[in-house]
Amino acid sequence: MPNLKNLSILFFLTVLTSNVLFSQNFLKTSGRSIINQNGDTIVLRGMGLGGWMVQEGYMMAPGGFSGTQFQIRDNITDLIGEEETEKFYNKWLNNHVRKIDIDSMKAWGFNLVRVPIHYNLFTKPIEEETFPGSYTEIEKGYTLLDSLLEWCQVNEMYMMIDLHAAPGGQGYNADISDYDSSKFSLWESVANQDKTVELWKRLSKRYKNEEWVAGYDLINEPNWNLPGNKLLKELYVRITDVIRAEGDEHILFIEGNWFANDFTGLVPPWDDNMVYSPHKYWSPVDEEYLDWLIQDTLTTPIFVGETGENSNLWYRDAIKLYEDNKIGWAWWPFKRIDAIQPPLSINYNEKYMKIVDYWNSGNNRPTKEE
Repeated sequence: MPNLKNLSILFFLTVLTSNVLFSQNFLKTSGRSIINQNGDTIVLRGMGLGGWMVQEGYMMAPGGFSGTQFQIRDNITDLIGEEETEKFYNKWLNNHVRKIDIDSMKAWGFNLVRVPIHYNLFTKPIEEETFPGSYTEIEKGYTLLDSLLEWCQVNEMYMMIDLHAAPGGQGYNADISDYDSSKFSLWESVANQDKTVELWKRLSKRYKNEEWVAGYDLINEPNWNLPGNKLLKELYVRITDVIRAEGDEHILFIEGNWFANDFTGLVPPWDDNMVYSPHKYWSPVDEEYLDWLIQDTLTTPIFVGETGENSNLWYRDAIKLYEDNKIGWAWWPFKRIDAIQPPLSINYNEKYMKIVDYWNSGNNRPTKEE
């Protein structure tokens, strides 16, 4: 018979070894750097999966068109009915991002996927809850994130969870966050703020032990009149508290107001594992932009969470500027329809354009079959 004492020791050593291997890829901050558990400096080089879980009108047609996701969905429903629209969205979510996409990013040299999520894949809007303060959990969003995380793990890439569309919507620019101005925004509703905190609590509970989760981007591009950003900081602190209460030590990525770049009232940091995450578009690539990011008094790392939508020359110069200053970055977006800026683009056809033209003009309505 096998020696039970030896088996016990072997089991203990196996568990101990697996825990060491399990934990070495967790990220944390160290001064102005992001490091793993071995102390290696990690420069995050990412790609944002825009348009997947949150549709934005400008990505959806040649030249783009104005439209929030709820408006796009309403327009589709008007043409083909609710049942077929539901089938369409299931196919969209299941096929927009696949393992081959993550495999390709790894081959191209990326080490991070920033995934923008819509809260309605995880819970109902407050207007649809059975009573005030209730929280209905939806599994669809977790299923998508779990699959993505599995593909990232295989490729030894990190996944960052980005709350791109918060309950109620976090900005006047409606397309970004699927904001419906006929309802209370995130900033006008305590119920929406409570639901946002609860969503992060549940996300944290689910992913707190995942080493290939780089961290959490708490609210994408708030753009609202928030004097001194007081309410923004209060909500950030509430979210921070529930995440840490779960025993979750993942990095928290903090965006400023007005499309991520106004950090009034958000410094100094209130947590010891926090990264400031501005965005940069359509502006010169020069050191002046980085003045506030590289000042000696700033004690946290910087990660440019969205950048791009520009020329190859601009991309080249931006990467050099960021990396010369030890700043990580993530391009936006990965895919669009009929556009030259992202890595991947799909061509439109005449039938698709007939639908888009109808939405834009109201003329020549397509049939359901079309």
